[in-house]
Amino acid sequence: MEWYPQLYVGKQVSKKRKQIVWKIRHHKKVYDVYLITLASNGKDMFDIFLAGYFSFPALERNCPLIVGIAGSHFEAVNLAVTIVEEVYRKTGNADARTYLEEMMEQYRQERKRQV
Repeated sequence: MEWYPQLYVGKQVSKKRKQIVWKIRHHKKVYDVYLITLASNGKDMFDIFLAGYFSFPALERNCPLIVGIAGSHFEAVNLAVTIVEEVYRKTGNADARTYLEEMMEQYRQERKRQV
């Protein structure tokens, strides 16, 4: 399970962000939390899952990059729209998937240089 360093967080979960991330990483039950990930099919931008799905190790191993967390499905959809709008403002196109993958690769390269 890999997390985007500048994780997008919905208002409903913003105060409990660290606690929620810790619980998900440690396979604890989390209710009413949705994760926004890069789409697993490689073509679409995002998938939205209930966080509880990732309490199963088999699903965790196959989890794409997590880019956001939200307190409801509605908030997750709105957060995904916000991500695309932000990418459009920064790059001039709406290819959020490519942008987030490039940003993640830059982050990985920086971490390698620090070690």
